[in-house]
Amino acid sequence: MAEEMVKFGLFGAGSIAIYRHAPEIASHPCAKIVAIYDPITARAEALAGQYGGEVLASEKALLARKDIDAIVVATPNAHHARLTIAALKAGKHVLCEKPMATSLEDAKKMIAAAKKAGKKLMIGHNQRLMPPHVKARQLIEAGVIGDVLTFRTSFGHGGPEMWSQDKGAHTWFFKKEEAFVGTMGDLGVHKADLIRWLLGSEVLEAGAFVDTLAKRNEKGQAISVDDNAVCILRLANGAMGQLTASWTYTNEDNITVIYGSKGQMTLGANPAFPVEVVLKNGEVAQYKVGGVSTNEAQLPSGIPDAFIDAILDDTEPAISGQEGLKALAIVLACLKSAETKQIVKVEY
Repeated sequence: MAEEMVKFGLFGAGSIAIYRHAPEIASHPCAKIVAIYDPITARAEALAGQYGGEVLASEKALLARKDIDAIVVATPNAHHARLTIAALKAGKHVLCEKPMATSLEDAKKMIAAAKKAGKKLMIGHNQRLMPPHVKARQLIEAGVIGDVLTFRTSFGHGGPEMWSQDKGAHTWFFKKEEAFVGTMGDLGVHKADLIRWLLGSEVLEAGAFVDTLAKRNEKGQAISVDDNAVCILRLANGAMGQLTASWTYTNEDNITVIYGSKGQMTLGANPAFPVEVVLKNGEVAQYKVGGVSTNEAQLPSGIPDAFIDAILDDTEPAISGQEGLKALAIVLACLKSAETKQIVKVEY
C-alpha cells in the first residue's frame, strides 16, 4: 500500500493548519495537499505557497473536487460538524480538529455520517500521541505505580490571541458564536481525552468552576467564553482528580501527575526527563522519551501520520469519532456543572 498517495483538501489555513497539519501532511511520503479553502484568501495563498495545493474560492469548490481523498477540518469550532458531515457525504475521509462538535447531538451525527459513507473520521487529540504520554500509559498498564488513586492534569498558557492568526483581542477563540466554548474547548478537551486514555477508564462524574476572569475582547468587554476552568472528575475505576485549563498563565503549563498506590508519576515537568517516577520505596526512574509540544516548541503531533495510516491500511483510526465524542461529553458535563453548581453525571 505504501506507493499509494492520499490527496488532501484543507478547510482552514489558520495556526493549527500552519504549524501542524500542513507541514506534517506535506512531509509524509504518501500524502500531498491538493487544495485549500479559507475565507481569508491571503491565508490560503500563504499556506499553498509553502506546501503546495490550489487555492479555491468556496467550500463547495473543495467538496466537489474528485481528486481529493481526505479533508482536514481546521476551522473555528462552530463549523466542525457542518463541514465534516458535508465532506463525508461527498465521499471524503475526514480529520477534524477538536473539540469535534459543539453538542453531543452533532457529534453523533458526524459519527453516523462516517459510518453511512464508509469513510474514516478521526479527531485531532494530539496529546495522547506525544511520547511522554505514550510511555506513561505503558508504565501505568504495567502497574509500575500500582493502582491509580488520584491525579491532576493541567493545560494553560497566555491565551490564543498570542498564537492564533487573529492576533489580538478580536480572535474567533473569544467569540461564543464561533468558538462555543473557551479554554475548556481549546485546552480542557485535550486533557479530558488524555486522562481517560491514560487511565483506561471513563469519566463518570464531573464538577467544575468555569468562568471568565480576565480576558477582554476588542471592545474592552469580558469575552463571551471562559478563560479559566477548574474541574474535578471521578472515573469508573474509582480514581478521582483535578483538571485545570487556563488562558491566563504567564508560563505555559502542560503537566500531569498521577498518584498510585505504589508511587507517583510526573509528566512534562522536567524537560530533560519528561516522565519521572518516584516510588514509595525510594526508587526513582527518569525517562528521556521526547517532549510535549508547546506553543513555543511545536513538535510533530503524529496525528496526520496516524490518519494517513488508517486510510492506507483501511483500519479504524485510533482517535475515532467515538473517542472525540467521549472527550466532548466530559467538557459538556463540566459546563453543566458550572452552570447548575452541582456534580453532574457525564452523558455519552
